[in-house]
Amino acid sequence: MTVARQTATDIQIAICGAAGDGTIAAGDILKRAMAKAGYKVIAFDIYPPEIRGFGKCIARVRFTSEQVYSLKPQSDVLISLNDSHAISHVGEVGDFGAIIYEATPIATVADGAHISSHLLPSHLPYGVAFRNISERTTGSVRSRNFAAVGYLAGLYSMPRPVFHQTIAEKFKTKAAAVTTDNITAFDAGFEAGAATFKLDFNSITAPPKKGKGADLVMMSGNGAVAKGCLEAGIDAFFGYPITPATSIMERLAVELPKRGARLLQTEDEISAIAATIGAGYAGSRAATATSGPGFALMTEMMGLAAIAEVPAVIFVSQRGGPSTGMPTKTEQSDLNLAVFGAAGDAQRIVLAPTNVEGCWKCAGRAFEMAEKYQTPVVVLLDLYLSNRYEAVTLPVTNPFTADCRKTAGKRDKAMPYRRYQITSDGVSPCAVPGDEGLQHTITGLEHDESGRPSDHPDVHQKMSQKRHDKFKSAVKYPGIKITKRFGDKGKVEVGVLGWGSTFGEILEAMIHARKKGIRCAAMKVVMLSPLPVAPIASFFAACDEILVPELNYEGQFANLVSSALGRPVNRLNRVPGTPMHVDDIIGEIRRLAVKGHHRQPAAAE
Repeated sequence: MTVARQTATDIQIAICGAAGDGTIAAGDILKRAMAKAGYKVIAFDIYPPEIRGFGKCIARVRFTSEQVYSLKPQSDVLISLNDSHAISHVGEVGDFGAIIYEATPIATVADGAHISSHLLPSHLPYGVAFRNISERTTGSVRSRNFAAVGYLAGLYSMPRPVFHQTIAEKFKTKAAAVTTDNITAFDAGFEAGAATFKLDFNSITAPPKKGKGADLVMMSGNGAVAKGCLEAGIDAFFGYPITPATSIMERLAVELPKRGARLLQTEDEISAIAATIGAGYAGSRAATATSGPGFALMTEMMGLAAIAEVPAVIFVSQRGGPSTGMPTKTEQSDLNLAVFGAAGDAQRIVLAPTNVEGCWKCAGRAFEMAEKYQTPVVVLLDLYLSNRYEAVTLPVTNPFTADCRKTAGKRDKAMPYRRYQITSDGVSPCAVPGDEGLQHTITGLEHDESGRPSDHPDVHQKMSQKRHDKFKSAVKYPGIKITKRFGDKGKVEVGVLGWGSTFGEILEAMIHARKKGIRCAAMKVVMLSPLPVAPIASFFAACDEILVPELNYEGQFANLVSSALGRPVNRLNRVPGTPMHVDDIIGEIRRLAVKGHHRQPAAAE
């Protein structure tokens, strides 16, 4: 059998075990070490809602020498730390992929209970005594997960020093013995892997050269949100813990006090959004973070922020629903709630980043937009994006503007200050409590330009128009790609329109389709409200068929764009609680391309 020489690195590792096996810690070391070595990395962990000792944990890490945009449908290597959980994932390993498993279980294993009896003929087995390696070198089995990572690193000749450095950094706050034992177990595993005759064809080439002055940083979506908040100069954060948004608050709880800023854990989500709006009214940059159930509780206060024209930033990390749904599973089913969730006509800005770098950028720009347009801004993530790790390169200089308020400035003091003055751009001069000579009324009732409550028909008509007119320029806001097209230019057979975390899988599918000769393009939409109709319409006009893949049952984004543009679209709706499969999107692109060919008129004879 002749195997082509591999010229680029593209390997995906899946580590599977039970809660308490150190599965996620092992994956964390692997992804951070390979990012430190200079590879592009995408990683995503799946963990159970149950307490320690129950439930399945999976850490998936894909590292490449060239840019990729999602996890692969099949892994190249599976490491089993617990056979009872890993057996069901054997079929997710591709042909000639490797299965690394515990060769010395501590008790007699029943027929069919060991993973080795479930390997397919195309799989290549590596039985390793992780438990013995750890116990022999450290006197404990607690480091067997690091022995497993070491074996993997030795088998594929990964750079050992970066693993030592990563392990030391991870446990720097622990006793020195913890770091020593884990490095010792790793090294013993590494030696065992390096001494093993490698059966599979996976190999690692040299990483790409680093750009000047740019280092790859391993960061999660929620970590990127926290960094964006800090660089945008957040003054206050109010939140209530909820999966999968909690880590945003946890990170800010560490960093905000160092900067003289405030963080308060409130008694519930209603208090969190109320405090955020109050801080925004007082002139602070304030935010909260939640998931679907908590966001549902915030909708009444969202209406208050809209009618009172107060800036507030809300980060929403979606999970499976409805109600409390599936707390540790991903979904994109809160789009309707984010765009329409409030009483009356209460438009707000909704941003949906598509990758980890986008989380950072949308977080920072959200504060700018909230101030500029005097409105709540929702940044819509999901569990997949919140918990996904990527190696990203961020600019050295802070790109975010510190203050975007339209202040009263110089004015005729003989005239009363009108907080809700109707202006050409819909944005009124803004004052905060204590500004001399700028006393005003603020209320949740409809009001005139001075803020005094009024239910006069003309007042309600004019103020409703004002509150919507101010968003007209938002779809061209600088410093953020509201929409972006990828792939073939001009007229194409299939165009794939996407939003949020699913866009990475869309890009991978589009690239594959183009390699197969299908004229294909993809467009991401980062701003969901107000919807950038013009560029989407231009994209639609260039596509014979439009496909909209999304992780919700109703096709919420498809409904949004098709109603706005008056054109039906092809839908690919999935609610598995896991990221969209690239193969599913590829299959739909192929089907639509064939459909388009059948519609073509026959050539003249």
